[in-house]
Amino acid sequence: MKKRKIIIATSGASGVNLGIKALAALPQSVEKHFIMSEHSKVVLDKEMQDLTLYANEDISAAIASGSFGADAMLIAPCSMNTLAKIACGIADNLITRTAAVMIKEQKKLILAPREMPFSAIALENMHKLASLGIIIAPPVMAYYSDQEDLDTMENFIIGKWFDLLAIENDLYKRWK
Repeated sequence: MKKRKIIIATSGASGVNLGIKALAALPQSVEKHFIMSEHSKVVLDKEMQDLTLYANEDISAAIASGSFGADAMLIAPCSMNTLAKIACGIADNLITRTAAVMIKEQKKLILAPREMPFSAIALENMHKLASLGIIIAPPVMAYYSDQEDLDTMENFIIGKWFDLLAIENDLYKRWK
């Protein structure tokens, strides 16, 4: 059985832990690829397994080609700068180039914008992308899942992203 190829990228500094936590929670059955923007670099856990890490400057990386065959991409967090570039078709780094490939190949692309409140420009960019089939899924918690601490709040958000990626998970309490 062919492993699904999932790309996770982090752009911007606020909320980078969510992208890294989502990466760590991906099941072994998934082929993991990770891009970090210059502004989101943190030290990765030395024990992280089955991970291919890319420099955001390496726009010639294999994942930037439609022939690579990625199944989905999650950008979490997605800075307003990255969101605007994607909305305008600017592919000047590996994250935006790979997102452009996902759009071109009609593959699942999920953006988790992290700003609040959203400006009218950001909302216009999100609307444009949503009309193209890109999923806009900011890290928003719900109160029905009995979050008790930051860890359970983050698990809820990551679980919702995994639902969108069709990755089975029990990261949060479901609505009953």
